[in-house]
Amino acid sequence: MEATKKCPACGYWSNWQQLSTDRCERCGQLLDPQRLRSEQQRERLAQEPVSPIMLIEIKPDDKPLLRFFKYLIRGGQLAFGALMAFILWLITLLAG
Repeated sequence: MEATKKCPACGYWSNWQQLSTDRCERCGQLLDPQRLRSEQQRERLAQEPVSPIMLIEIKPDDKPLLRFFKYLIRGGQLAFGALMAFILWLITLLAG
Protein backbone atom coordinates (compact mmCIF):
# COMPACT_ATOMS: atom_id res chain seq x y z
CA MET A 1 0.00 0.00 0.00
CA GLU A 2 1.38 3.38 -1.01
CA ALA A 3 1.32 6.45 1.20
CA THR A 4 -0.14 9.68 -0.10
CA LYS A 5 -0.02 13.22 1.15
CA LYS A 6 -2.07 16.25 0.30
CA CYS A 7 -0.06 19.06 -1.27
CA PRO A 8 -0.23 22.23 0.87
CA ALA A 9 -0.04 24.40 -2.27
CA CYS A 10 -2.63 22.92 -4.64
CA GLY A 11 -4.49 20.32 -2.52
CA TYR A 12 -3.68 17.38 -4.86
CA TRP A 13 -3.00 14.01 -3.23
CA SER A 14 0.44 12.79 -4.35
CA ASN A 15 2.46 9.65 -3.72
CA TRP A 16 4.62 10.18 -0.67
CA GLN A 17 7.78 8.26 0.20
CA GLN A 18 7.88 10.09 3.59
CA LEU A 19 11.00 12.00 2.61
CA SER A 20 11.43 15.72 3.17
CA THR A 21 12.32 16.17 -0.53
CA ASP A 22 9.11 14.61 -1.93
CA ARG A 23 7.30 16.90 -4.34
CA CYS A 24 3.74 17.23 -5.56
CA GLU A 25 3.04 15.36 -8.80
CA ARG A 26 0.90 18.20 -10.12
CA CYS A 27 2.57 21.48 -9.13
CA GLY A 28 6.05 20.37 -8.06
CA GLN A 29 5.95 22.05 -4.65
CA LEU A 30 7.39 20.31 -1.57
CA LEU A 31 4.87 18.11 0.21
CA ASP A 32 6.40 18.82 3.63
CA PRO A 33 8.31 22.14 3.52
CA GLN A 34 8.43 22.51 7.32
CA ARG A 35 10.17 19.17 7.69
CA LEU A 36 12.80 20.15 5.10
CA ARG A 37 13.47 23.46 6.91
CA SER A 38 13.70 21.61 10.22
CA GLU A 39 16.17 19.07 8.82
CA GLN A 40 18.30 21.83 7.29
CA GLN A 41 18.34 23.75 10.57
CA ARG A 42 19.25 20.58 12.52
CA GLU A 43 22.08 19.86 10.07
CA ARG A 44 23.35 23.44 10.34
CA LEU A 45 23.38 23.19 14.16
CA ALA A 46 25.18 19.84 14.03
CA GLN A 47 27.95 21.32 11.88
CA GLU A 48 28.62 24.26 14.21
CA PRO A 49 31.67 23.81 16.40
CA VAL A 50 30.91 22.77 19.95
CA SER A 51 32.19 25.19 22.54
CA PRO A 52 34.78 23.65 24.84
CA ILE A 53 34.22 23.48 28.57
CA MET A 54 35.17 26.82 30.07
CA LEU A 55 38.05 25.63 32.23
CA ILE A 56 40.92 27.89 33.11
CA GLU A 57 43.92 27.20 30.90
CA ILE A 58 47.10 26.01 32.57
CA LYS A 59 50.09 26.80 30.41
CA PRO A 60 53.36 24.87 30.78
CA ASP A 61 55.37 28.08 30.97
CA ASP A 62 53.42 29.41 33.99
CA LYS A 63 55.33 29.80 37.23
CA PRO A 64 54.81 27.05 39.84
CA LEU A 65 52.80 29.24 42.22
CA LEU A 66 50.52 30.42 39.42
CA ARG A 67 50.01 26.83 38.21
CA PHE A 68 49.09 25.80 41.78
CA PHE A 69 46.39 28.46 42.00
CA LYS A 70 45.11 27.60 38.52
CA TYR A 71 44.82 23.94 39.55
CA LEU A 72 42.82 25.04 42.61
CA ILE A 73 40.51 27.15 40.46
CA ARG A 74 40.08 24.34 37.92
CA GLY A 75 39.26 21.92 40.74
CA GLY A 76 36.62 24.36 41.96
CA GLN A 77 35.17 24.63 38.48
CA LEU A 78 34.96 20.85 38.13
CA ALA A 79 33.46 20.47 41.62
CA PHE A 80 30.84 23.11 40.80
CA GLY A 81 29.95 21.32 37.55
CA ALA A 82 29.68 17.99 39.36
CA LEU A 83 27.45 19.55 42.04
CA MET A 84 25.16 21.09 39.40
CA ALA A 85 24.94 17.77 37.54
CA PHE A 86 24.04 15.99 40.77
CA ILE A 87 21.35 18.55 41.64
CA LEU A 88 19.84 18.26 38.14
CA TRP A 89 19.89 14.47 38.42
CA LEU A 90 18.22 14.63 41.85
CA ILE A 91 15.50 17.02 40.63
CA THR A 92 14.85 14.81 37.61
CA LEU A 93 14.68 11.73 39.83
CA LEU A 94 12.24 13.39 42.22
CA ALA A 95 10.06 14.68 39.38
CA GLY A 96 9.66 11.14 38.11
